[in-house]
Amino acid sequence: MTNNYIYDIPVIEEILPHRRPFLFVDRVINFKAGEKIIAEKDLLPDESFFAGHFPGQPIMPGVLVSEALAQTSGLFIGLTREKENISMGKDKMNLFLANVDIKFFTPAKPGDTLRLEATIKKEYGSLFLFKVVAFVGTNPIAKGTLTLSEKK
Repeated sequence: MTNNYIYDIPVIEEILPHRRPFLFVDRVINFKAGEKIIAEKDLLPDESFFAGHFPGQPIMPGVLVSEALAQTSGLFIGLTREKENISMGKDKMNLFLANVDIKFFTPAKPGDTLRLEATIKKEYGSLFLFKVVAFVGTNPIAKGTLTLSEKK
């Protein structure tokens, strides 16, 4: 767990519509508007997905690692808009995951802290292409690209 962060749950919940147990970003530790975000998620042993995936040898499902990376990317869009004084209106952003191409190397386990990095590669109107990497410590556990689409 990192004590040095620039945004935590209250700010994250102002931008993302997700809530526990489906919020997979605990804090933002680095952010450069229009370029990159680094966030973290503590994997507590009592996370609900660990109970069934897999009993005796719990790991975070890859689809949830992808979701954590997508939420980090969505958070990047919202924080960038705030920095650029672009209003999101009364409602939170309405983004959905349009495409994922992520390769997995090592599973994340209870007690790990995921470091989630998203770098914007291209923006096409309402489509956003990100290069993403998830780490445990200094080891990459997943990396690839994902595309978010904004539903207006």
